[in-house]
Amino acid sequence: MQILEQRFLRGPNVHADSPCLLSVIDLQELYGISSKDIPGFNEALLNALPSLAGQLLPIGQRGGFAQRLREGTYLGRVVEQVTLDLQTQAGAPASYGRTRPVAGRPGVFRIVCAYQSEKLVQPAFQLAVDLVTSLGNEEEFDLAPRLEELRDIVARHAIGTSTAAVLAAAHERGIPTQRITEDANLFLLGWGAKQKRLQATTTGDTSFIAVKIASDKQLTKTLLKEAGVPVPEGSVVTSVDEAQRAAARMKAPVTLKPLDGNQGKGVTVDCRDAEQVARAFDFARQYGRRIIVERFVEGRDYRVLVAGGKVAAASYRRPAHVVGDGESTIRELVERENENPARGAGHTNILTKISLDDHAADMLRKQGHDFDSVLPAGVPAELRGNANLSTGGTAEDVTDLLPESTRLLCVRAAAKIGLDVAGIDIVCRDIAMPLDAQRGAVIEVNAAPGIRMHQYPSSGEPRDAGDAIVQGLMGDSDGRIPTVAITGTNGKTTTTLLVGHTVRMAGKVAGVTTTEGVFIDGKQVTKGDCTGYWSARTVLGSPDVEFAVLETARGGILKRGLAFDRCDVGVVLNIAADHLGLDGVDTVEDLAQVKAVVATSASKAVVLNAEDPLCVAMGRRAKPEAEIVYFSMDAENPVFLQHLEDGGRGVYLQDNAVVVADGNLHQELVRVESMPVAFGGRARFNIANSLAAAAALMASGFTNLQIATGLSTFVSNGRTNPLRTNMFDIRGVTVIVDYAHNPAAYKAMAEMARALLPGQLVGVVTAPGDRRDEDLRDVGRVCGERFDELVVYESQSRGRAVGEAVDLILDGAEETGGISDTLHRVIEVGEAIRHGLSLCRPGDVMVFACGSSLQVFVDALRVNDPESADLVASQV
Repeated sequence: MQILEQRFLRGPNVHADSPCLLSVIDLQELYGISSKDIPGFNEALLNALPSLAGQLLPIGQRGGFAQRLREGTYLGRVVEQVTLDLQTQAGAPASYGRTRPVAGRPGVFRIVCAYQSEKLVQPAFQLAVDLVTSLGNEEEFDLAPRLEELRDIVARHAIGTSTAAVLAAAHERGIPTQRITEDANLFLLGWGAKQKRLQATTTGDTSFIAVKIASDKQLTKTLLKEAGVPVPEGSVVTSVDEAQRAAARMKAPVTLKPLDGNQGKGVTVDCRDAEQVARAFDFARQYGRRIIVERFVEGRDYRVLVAGGKVAAASYRRPAHVVGDGESTIRELVERENENPARGAGHTNILTKISLDDHAADMLRKQGHDFDSVLPAGVPAELRGNANLSTGGTAEDVTDLLPESTRLLCVRAAAKIGLDVAGIDIVCRDIAMPLDAQRGAVIEVNAAPGIRMHQYPSSGEPRDAGDAIVQGLMGDSDGRIPTVAITGTNGKTTTTLLVGHTVRMAGKVAGVTTTEGVFIDGKQVTKGDCTGYWSARTVLGSPDVEFAVLETARGGILKRGLAFDRCDVGVVLNIAADHLGLDGVDTVEDLAQVKAVVATSASKAVVLNAEDPLCVAMGRRAKPEAEIVYFSMDAENPVFLQHLEDGGRGVYLQDNAVVVADGNLHQELVRVESMPVAFGGRARFNIANSLAAAAALMASGFTNLQIATGLSTFVSNGRTNPLRTNMFDIRGVTVIVDYAHNPAAYKAMAEMARALLPGQLVGVVTAPGDRRDEDLRDVGRVCGERFDELVVYESQSRGRAVGEAVDLILDGAEETGGISDTLHRVIEVGEAIRHGLSLCRPGDVMVFACGSSLQVFVDALRVNDPESADLVASQV
């Protein structure tokens, strides 16, 4: 087998609503061979991956895949199922897969596999191919080491437990989340102006100064004392002698810890003599240069979580310990406890494994034990002086026991330090009593507190600390900005710019993606064809954008999927033959399936062309909660009329006016002659684009006045909308420059151009070479029927011999009865433009289509007519 191509579909796509890996593989010598035809294949595969036997068939029958193997299935399907199972075995479950043959390429298949981790799914797919290939060739395969490599990948790129809890809470609230990179534990919650950043439990609102304060324990204590919060007295030292003198002055047991430590590292409590202080100092120096010596506060260790100015949870933290059974050594008890599946390394699991290190030995020595001591049944032994979960501690929820005075004190402590999320460490005998009644104290305030103890306490009621953090960070917002996604075969860019222009006129910062670039508040930030995944992410990730308008092209959907899980309004303008024969899209119906991804992603409304049956059919696939809004150039269109009769909303053209229908109320928005983009009503395709834009804006909640203002002030020219019906006067000849490149667009452009002036119509046309032969001939047929003179030039050959696409277009034109005197073959674009102009007289109209830029037109003019070239250049 050979992997020919792979791509990540990161958002909703034509195959699924969730991220998928699309792979194209060639089965080569294994093509046409069924799983039942290979001796020992099924047994070897199920022995290697016994979990495959439990996989479901699409019909939901458990164990169905094993049955399918026995009945015989093609090996592409086996690779799909093995990829999914390998991900599950590695610790990142995935269940959706789909395998289809590639038309016209025997042995080549497209395999789609869902995934949770991009870092995992590609090596999992490669392993699946290697395993199936080896077994298919009746060879041995050692799966274990390769599977362990996959597990290592999952462990390296796993999201921490605390971060996962916050993300789960965000997901529950419908807040979009995005990992900035697969290698960073940094996430974006929300979009545009409503976005927030998150790293573990540190948020974008967490003050850098507050974090610095919290990392300096002495400074923290000074500020807390100033705020009236009880803290243990103490001092900072840098030597053993200083530590011992500070302890002697306090005449009480002391605690030693690094001044800027965290997670309980280097902490020793209840030091009662100079020797213990010395050992504690040496332990603390492993984690920091300056050491704090403070009065040991007797009592239990509690952690209170404050988020968004409120107490979210409280836990009693018990240090790592074991309880004797009268038979086992402490070492054996710890080993047994560490086998608990809830315990893992670091922060990867609910609890952390207990370490038997020097500090544990010192703790046991104080209790008269060592690692080989056998504890009597029921007798505990403490293994840590601190109760952090990161050092093996456990937690019990005590949130409901907190008195109001302690709650207020904790909130005040967090505010004094300046933290939006804080872990307040309290030591006291009984958390149910006010601190001042028992000499309790706040011993630390922690930035980025872990929340495992609250989410997953060892006993007591779990608290959704993640949700508390999200509430404090986002309030009641779902983090989404209004988003309109626009697709279709023709008219996407103009419709997108119309919507974006109207949004800006209404006073909002619009982020817009088009084939010309990315625009933020009307300013171009990226140049080029920006109608795919990454460009949409640029807009949604821009912190100043209040409203997103995203031109969404076929290529972007097929290459990466959508950049959003859902949009508010999805617009599908039309479906016409274009780009067929590429990426498995062979028919207009296939193309409609791709465009429908936008329609099915809309959560608020779907705007559809009532005159296009393929668009109308998409309404049946829309989300149940999404409103269908139709637009129609024909006020008597039966689909549109029935929709209005059923109480639906829409926008239509009647008596040269744009009319909005909302229930029984029909209101004229704007006259066509008042819309510059309509060119006096001649550009009917732009009228249709305006209807679609008005429908999208109406569905987005804009007023009729705001919509009318936008439509009547948007000007489509070389500056605002290059290559979209840009009109120039070249010495009495009207030249229209447009990006038309498919039969439907050429038909619309020719009809508009014919309506402008009574003279002859000259076309300078082409189409990209990656179109099918029949599609290129169709371009020729349409143009041959509609242009009086036709000049065909070479655009992008895209794998064809130079001139081959030109000849196919001319073949189509000849089929319409065109005579050779009116059909011109001019390969070079500049020469073709000049030749087209030479065929024109004042009063004629020339259409230059499918150019790569307006500069191409300017450069062509400059050869013979620099004055006209300068005039055009000044308008772009």
